[in-house]
Amino acid sequence: MTRRARENPVVSSEVQAPEVDAYRPQAPFLDELFELDGTPRPTARALVEELRRLGPEGLIEAGRRRDAIFMQQGITFETSGGGGPTHERPFPLDLVPRVLSGQEWRDIKRGLAQRIRALNHFVDDVYHAREIVREGLVPWRLVASCPQFARAVHGIRPPGGVYTHVAGCDLVRHSDGTWKVIEDNVRIPSGISYVLENRAAMARLVPELFASYRVRPVDHYPQLLLRALRSVAPSAESEATVVVWTPGPANPAYFEHAFLARQMGVELVEASDLVVRDDVLYMRTTRGLERAHAVYRRLDDDFVDPLEFRSDSLLGVPGLVRAYRAGSVAIANAFGTGVADDKAIYCFVPDMIRFYLGEEPILENVKTYLLSDPEVLEYVLERVEQLVVKPTGESGGRGVMIGPHADEVELQKMRRVISTHPERWIAQDVVRLSTVPTVGPDAVLQPRHVDLRPFAVFGERIDIVPGGLTRVALEEGSLIVNSSRGGGSKDTWVLEDGDDADRAGPPIADTQPPALPDLRYGEWTGQQQQQQQQEHQQQSQHEPHPRRQRRPPGSLS
Repeated sequence: MTRRARENPVVSSEVQAPEVDAYRPQAPFLDELFELDGTPRPTARALVEELRRLGPEGLIEAGRRRDAIFMQQGITFETSGGGGPTHERPFPLDLVPRVLSGQEWRDIKRGLAQRIRALNHFVDDVYHAREIVREGLVPWRLVASCPQFARAVHGIRPPGGVYTHVAGCDLVRHSDGTWKVIEDNVRIPSGISYVLENRAAMARLVPELFASYRVRPVDHYPQLLLRALRSVAPSAESEATVVVWTPGPANPAYFEHAFLARQMGVELVEASDLVVRDDVLYMRTTRGLERAHAVYRRLDDDFVDPLEFRSDSLLGVPGLVRAYRAGSVAIANAFGTGVADDKAIYCFVPDMIRFYLGEEPILENVKTYLLSDPEVLEYVLERVEQLVVKPTGESGGRGVMIGPHADEVELQKMRRVISTHPERWIAQDVVRLSTVPTVGPDAVLQPRHVDLRPFAVFGERIDIVPGGLTRVALEEGSLIVNSSRGGGSKDTWVLEDGDDADRAGPPIADTQPPALPDLRYGEWTGQQQQQQQQEHQQQSQHEPHPRRQRRPPGSLS
């Protein structure tokens, strides 16, 4: 990393120092870079000194260059509010990183790996023996009523027994310093492309911040994902063909779909590029049909196969579930995994860990209340102003009400709603989310609440990329960190301490991977995909689909 900013600071340190030194954390929240009296924590001292040298003018200029680069490269995000029109803006990257020690990360990593194994066991169990239901630990009515429970794939076991190939559990840090899991995401977790782009942007825009640190790399994620997909692919005569399946450019996460396909050197395909023949999935190319062995899909179950799920889907591939059932194609994540990240099922994850693994949970849940229990509902109705209330079937922060921040009209409305359909809601204790200094519009550092979404890849083993996506609530006092609700992100640094476990492996060789026997074994949001569905329906149904030109690895549609 260059240290040019040390040699040629943008403004003098005498002018810049007060901007950093005036920062004060907000009690009772834990600030991850500063002590309560404003003293930098040991891991943050060198970072704070570099921020002093850079100064407000340097941060403002770096922010301008960041936005210009992100818009030019298409690193954007759609936002909407109150049902109004959507707006495209640069993905909001804050220039002050989050710093985690190696020991902190090891504890997080162990807890995540434990949790993902248990969730994978649970998905397999509910579609087969239902042992956890028979033991009375998870109510069957809760599983069967879950919108993501996919009866169409009952009895299907994917290669290796892996369902949750990609997971992104959301963590928060309480004011006492403990880490808690606030939500599990094992359907179609998004955000990893921003982790990689954030790191690249930080190294380009503010390289001086890295000068005194050894930060673990994150750019090997595409290696991990491709290895995992190849490891679960059915046997192939040559190298297994892996594809990334996107709903198309209208999807808000299309940038990530294209990014991952490019980084892995595989094809980015839509439904029109795929066809099933004799229970085998093929990709259309200019040379004819080419078999696809593993699919990293980025659309919800409802849209994947009109013969098994939504019959009106124009985004899916007819017969895909039949090919999946025949064991001729691997799908990541497996169909039906959404049952494991339902917010009502979340309550039972600690019991899953004890039941399937015989271990105590390393990472705790946030205290959660199932409102389908009449006594619990009564308790919550009396204290709704002290709690966070969430719909069980939504994501992205939609429908969430934070009691302490709501007015009386909102509270009364929520009481009526949850009284009418209590089974559709949960309540949780308010967590005092930790804060990290964040650059305000005038380049003054201000404490803002954050969460963390680490990303795990499950193939032959579980690999977790150091750090993850730190999401930050950019509005003062807000606890909503979702990008779709005006939140931003930070680069997450995990510091080197001699542990090689998270370092990148060697580059992927262009050789045939180990093949598995071709055995037969007995998601973004639905609303956004429905909007895209309508766009497809408005197009001519008789326009022929062009055959796909087989392009060099990594090229985009």
